[in-house]
Amino acid sequence: MGKYILRRLVMMIPVLFGVTFIVFFIMSLTPGDPAAIILGDQASGEALALKRIELGLDKPLLVRYATYMGNLLRGDLGLSYRNQIPVAGQVWDKFPNTAMLAVAGIIVALIIGIPVGILSAKKQYTFMDNSSMVLSLVGVSMPNFWLGLLLSLLFALKLGWLPSQGMGQGFFPLLRSLVLPALTLGTGVAATVVRMTRSSMLEVIRQDYIATARAKGITEKQVTNKHMLKNALIPIVTAVGLQFGHLLGGAMLTETIFSWPGLGRLMVDSITSKDIPMVLGSVIFMAVMFSFVNLLVDILYAFLDPRIKSQYGGPAKRRKGVVA
Repeated sequence: MGKYILRRLVMMIPVLFGVTFIVFFIMSLTPGDPAAIILGDQASGEALALKRIELGLDKPLLVRYATYMGNLLRGDLGLSYRNQIPVAGQVWDKFPNTAMLAVAGIIVALIIGIPVGILSAKKQYTFMDNSSMVLSLVGVSMPNFWLGLLLSLLFALKLGWLPSQGMGQGFFPLLRSLVLPALTLGTGVAATVVRMTRSSMLEVIRQDYIATARAKGITEKQVTNKHMLKNALIPIVTAVGLQFGHLLGGAMLTETIFSWPGLGRLMVDSITSKDIPMVLGSVIFMAVMFSFVNLLVDILYAFLDPRIKSQYGGPAKRRKGVVA
């Protein structure tokens, strides 16, 4: 297991190099002059030239990229073009807010997705099953920004129950401000979890050991939780892990709609102002987090199924049949 984790960590290095290469060149080739954005339209040509020299924009593109990578290897993400504040500090300040939102969205998705998926599988082809599949299709197809606007219109503007902008200070104000963005993020993920749970449960539900468990007199709840769901968890964990990584890096629209002070909103503002160091720092951090989430999901497989752990080189107890 240790060698596998080390190998995965080493594999992250070329991924990060590729991400930085693509983002650096795309941001550098997009229209707009960072010096003009910083100093404003009224700045003189001499002031703009001096600012470009200060930012290193007078150097060739490849030289700037090599300089940036050299600083990155030393742990320096550079200074923001907009406010000359270290990028690493701003990213660390904003990431906990994004992580909080992503965790809340995943909780919403699990609360909705797993029970509905189990019921759909156990009541296959019934009205319950067909309705949940239609609703999950709608949830997968619905854009987050559109759902967020609808939720704000209903619960914030019409009913006045919940705030639609910002992050509240204090426990209960924070919970109230978290509800709408968490629902916006969690609904789409819940639709994916429903379909994945139903599919995985259907593969398990007709196995012989399920009939054997029922014949032993085990309650239906125990059969569902201990035998069905446990053996169906690996595909579900895969889907949830990938979705969680996506939420950590893809909550930009939701954070923008609800004015949530997270990493996604910081990245949108940085793209607008062509703050290349801030965009690069945010993207690199998101890529690292996504890679770590995938690694944690793979490690979790070993605890769900000892047979997978034995493939990683770790000890595994021999068991008869499938994991139950």
